[in-house]
Amino acid sequence: MGWGLTQPLAKITVSAGYPPFGIIFWQSLIISLLLGSILVARGQRLPYHPRALGVFIAIALSGTIIPNVFSYTAAFHLPSGIMSIAIATVPMFAFPIALALGADRFSLPRLVGLVLGLCGVGAIVLPQGSLGDGVLSVWVFVALVAPLCYAIEGNYVAKWGTAGLDPVQTLFGASIAGILLSGVGSISTGQFFVPAAPFQTADLAIVLSSLIHGAVYTGYVWLVGRAGSVFAAQVSYIVTLSGVVWAMLILGESYSGWVWGALLLMIAGISLVQPRLNTKPELIDTPLPPADGLENHDR
Repeated sequence: MGWGLTQPLAKITVSAGYPPFGIIFWQSLIISLLLGSILVARGQRLPYHPRALGVFIAIALSGTIIPNVFSYTAAFHLPSGIMSIAIATVPMFAFPIALALGADRFSLPRLVGLVLGLCGVGAIVLPQGSLGDGVLSVWVFVALVAPLCYAIEGNYVAKWGTAGLDPVQTLFGASIAGILLSGVGSISTGQFFVPAAPFQTADLAIVLSSLIHGAVYTGYVWLVGRAGSVFAAQVSYIVTLSGVVWAMLILGESYSGWVWGALLLMIAGISLVQPRLNTKPELIDTPLPPADGLENHDR
């Protein structure tokens, strides 16, 4: 539900004119402060061996930089609820990637689920006026880059693990990498900005979405390492439904019958792309958090 709330918060932020790279920089900075304080409280250090650095960069690129650039770009043009429905395609992308990596097996129901997901996208893109007056369907495809990246990230973590790092260490290192990468990107593209008083609603939205993102994203990495990428992708149910509801409550959005039909098709598709029930924990090298750790903070 927290991740669903970040969708209307993102809409508020981009509608104020803040550019993608600049938003990502400040979010990465806030998240790193949040997670870094947890590491200090635990007395933990952040490893810097080559494999750990590779994990930090991979997660920063596939889980933050690339998807957020496309997501924020699309969010400026699309209703927040449509962005939430687009997130429902994460398991649609995750399953074929898992097949290609040999991490999952083919089944006819899952194929039907993928087809239903494609039909859901079609129900949004094809009918004229389904997105509202003057909204181009091409932005839906831009929005789909984000769930594709999340599916790649989930499969990466599930197959290769996080180099023995716990979720907080993993996301803190990825946030540091995100600061560096988005800092270079924002300066080189002229998108860097410094929020100044009097602060507006968009500034508060950045802070709130960053805190929420840091908590739920850490929980997601823990869940992928524990149960596998296909299972973890099932959070799309809650993210999608709560995102649509939050957009209606906060932004006053309303949708055409085509959009509601697309939402039903997406949910039906997700229900068929089921996780493996025989996930083998010994194949996953992401350690469980300590007893006083993320059990109280993840989804």
